[in-house]
Amino acid sequence: MKYFFVIISFYLFFSSSCTLQKKRNENWTQLFNGENLNGWEIKIAGFELGDNYLETFRVENGNLVVCYDEYEAFGNRFGHLFTEKSYSHYKLRVEYRIVGEQLEDAPAWAYRNNGLMLHSQSAESMGIDQYFPTSIEVQLYGGVGDDHRTNLNVCTPGTIIDINDELMTEHCFNSDLKVINGEDWVTVEVEVQGDSLIKHLYNGEVVLSYNNIRFDLDSPENDILLQGEFKNLKLSEGKIAIQSESHRTEFRKIELLDLTKK
Repeated sequence: MKYFFVIISFYLFFSSSCTLQKKRNENWTQLFNGENLNGWEIKIAGFELGDNYLETFRVENGNLVVCYDEYEAFGNRFGHLFTEKSYSHYKLRVEYRIVGEQLEDAPAWAYRNNGLMLHSQSAESMGIDQYFPTSIEVQLYGGVGDDHRTNLNVCTPGTIIDINDELMTEHCFNSDLKVINGEDWVTVEVEVQGDSLIKHLYNGEVVLSYNNIRFDLDSPENDILLQGEFKNLKLSEGKIAIQSESHRTEFRKIELLDLTKK
């Protein structure tokens, strides 16, 4: 029996050491360099490509900030900050917090709300007044007081997904992860496997997963997309974008692990 416990202890030690070594060897790429917006493209509803209206997206103290201190009113100026590159199979990890007060004329559903847009259409392909890109949205919430909302939900602007192999008929679907109240930094991860599977993770645990990611052919914006940069029904790759939805949001880390590389 003594030798049995020695063998088990050695196995557990060896296994944990291998897992730790594997994580240390992971080659994460920093999508945000902490200094400027190089590598990103901006599109805000009502403005031309690249017009960073009132410096909505900026860098402050090494953080990427979605800011409205120069706004008099939100005016439905929904915006997005897009990666220049497209991605298909990857892990995405971000550290964020939502702080301060929301603009008064903003929609109630955007309160302490931001998002990661995955498999997104490009900034160049968006219409001048288009609010949201065709994409998969991973919702990023911040809570306050007795907020009972859930975090890391999924929404589907111009897209369709299956949950538990059944068609999701609603625009959004909630996870089981309760939102964290306060303004502390929150770290979340997303694992993306092309059009076959996407997982939302918190503390290494999967809180929501879905599969069979594809275009919604009834969405009017997709008429042009399906003739142009996206020609197939399945949605297997695209840009990654960060939203500006009327509430100040700060990101101090946005990093990606390319799963196509071994």
